[in-house]
Amino acid sequence: MERTFDTAGEALCCAAAVRLDGALRVLAARVELSERYDMVMAGVGHLVASLDGGELDDAILGSAFAANWNLGMGYPDDLPGMGFFRKGLKIVFVALVVTRPDQQVMPSQGLEFALEAAATWPSDVRVDSFVRLADFELACQQEAEERLRTDGLPGLWKLAEARSGQYRRVAELLVG
Repeated sequence: MERTFDTAGEALCCAAAVRLDGALRVLAARVELSERYDMVMAGVGHLVASLDGGELDDAILGSAFAANWNLGMGYPDDLPGMGFFRKGLKIVFVALVVTRPDQQVMPSQGLEFALEAAATWPSDVRVDSFVRLADFELACQQEAEERLRTDGLPGLWKLAEARSGQYRRVAELLVG
């Protein structure tokens, strides 16, 4: 499939999905949605590889899109983290849809969903100097843009993985 969209925007959107994956994976495991969630993130991994020069495979993207469809509804309304889980999955939706030639979304919408997801976090956090996850996410997005400019895609992916670990630790504290 030929790319005709904003590659930098798509990279930043994928980086946000990788970053929030740390927490989303913990929350998915909590409610036994890991297998389906892993299929979703396989699609994001495929997008990351395609941005690094690999070919897009519609079958992989289609499976990820199907697994993502209504996945958020499997997270119980009464559990902390529900808003984050549902909003966080919208980032993946944007990343997957923006690859389509007739797409109606922009990669920046994925970044907006990342901020919205972080704003729904049900408790204060301790990540670096941040108490609110939304403030941390905003700083992450700014840092990601700078890293992409200075170090390219390899630097962006390394940073996203590091921040994913911080998100994972925040979610582990939430679920106990």
